[in-house]
Amino acid sequence: MYYPGIRIKELRVKQGLSQENLAEKLGMNRVNISHYERGVITKIPSDVLVKLADILQTNTDYLLGVSDNPEKSAGHQDFTEKDEKDIAKRMEKIKQDLAADGGLSFYGEPLSEEAKESLLEAMEYAVRQAQRINKKYTPKKYREE
Repeated sequence: MYYPGIRIKELRVKQGLSQENLAEKLGMNRVNISHYERGVITKIPSDVLVKLADILQTNTDYLLGVSDNPEKSAGHQDFTEKDEKDIAKRMEKIKQDLAADGGLSFYGEPLSEEAKESLLEAMEYAVRQAQRINKKYTPKKYREE
């Protein structure tokens, strides 16, 4: 049975870190690292998982066994300059459309600026995900890069 500790130990040893060193960098006890590696604790909190991925120079998907690619993910860097421009154009259009509707409301109450900002952030995330998915499934001969 797979558990994240298998890859944590593999990467820790590869980098020449002891459990003590890794625990110190995470700000926790060595026993926690031992429990992760032996599978005693298999549900690692997401904040700890993100820190582990950063320290071990990998990505969370690799630690969780979702991916077999240990390379640290590039985040937004997997978009070309053209992709970034396209995303910026889409977001500008979305902002204009939202402003043109005479303001947003939820249950008859106007949205606060903070709520509008959160909505735009969520929409940008959705646009980026859609772009990433479309790029993934577009055959290379049709890609414009």
